[in-house]
Amino acid sequence: MLNKIFIMGRLTRDPELRRTQSGTAVTSFSLAVDRDYKSQSGEKETDFIDVVAWRSTAEFVSKYFTKGRMAVVEGRLQIRDWKDKEGNNRRSAEVVADNVYFGDSRPGGAGGNNGGYSQAPAYGAPAGGYSAPVGGPSDFAEIDEEDGDLPF
Repeated sequence: MLNKIFIMGRLTRDPELRRTQSGTAVTSFSLAVDRDYKSQSGEKETDFIDVVAWRSTAEFVSKYFTKGRMAVVEGRLQIRDWKDKEGNNRRSAEVVADNVYFGDSRPGGAGGNNGGYSQAPAYGAPAGGYSAPVGGPSDFAEIDEEDGDLPF
């Protein structure tokens, strides 16, 4: 079985970092993702997709992403069943992010062939946490969540 999703869009709000009672970092945000086609009225339609990131990925997103930033999210689709305040059964779909990449140049960056990123980590990142792009502007800086839940 396979549950793998890649989405690219702009953050609709600033992500907020929270912590569980055990101290695990978590942040949720929403991406506005344009559809590839226009409606019959000629307008482009947009989907607003909820995303949740955990641990180091959550800390990375809350530190370096803001409303309007382009992000590429790699993760899995999760469906959650829950009850609202009135006791009605509800269902929500969200993407659980495994990796989050920059989808645009760094604000105020120099631009150029590497998408505005220097070869060294641009944000004072811990060693080994990020990989700077070495190719053209289509490459993304990434952080990988190594939480041990990858299938083997």
